[in-house]
Amino acid sequence: MKKLIFTLSLMLSLFSTHLSAQLNSQSSSNTPTSIGMVIYSNDVETVWNAFRLANYSKNQGDTVQVFLLGKGVEVDLLVNDNKDLKQQVDAFLEKGGEIQGCGTCLKSRKNDQPQVCTFSSLADLYTIIRKNKIVLTF
Repeated sequence: MKKLIFTLSLMLSLFSTHLSAQLNSQSSSNTPTSIGMVIYSNDVETVWNAFRLANYSKNQGDTVQVFLLGKGVEVDLLVNDNKDLKQQVDAFLEKGGEIQGCGTCLKSRKNDQPQVCTFSSLADLYTIIRKNKIVLTF
């Protein structure tokens, strides 16, 4: 019985050490990841910070997808009035970033020719949510 307890204790200790090492290596690694960003705000500062993070993430080697939803589709017009926001959005697009906009939301705002985003659907949003490891909302 003592041998069994000792063996189980040793196995538990080894498993615990192995699990701890795995968790530490995963959290400290800088392997690129995939990030989906859903922007539903039309607050310039919030949107600007979201795109700053998107650009930083792309510079770290991450894949970033942006989906504009609700008031977020107004980003298409906000870039006309705010040069700092335009600079962030343009930088994201230049790095190969893609910005999708809810088609229903764009149509409700009578924006039939968006400048920075493409007409997209709820199915596209669903794909972003399912595909990306991390999903952030702004």
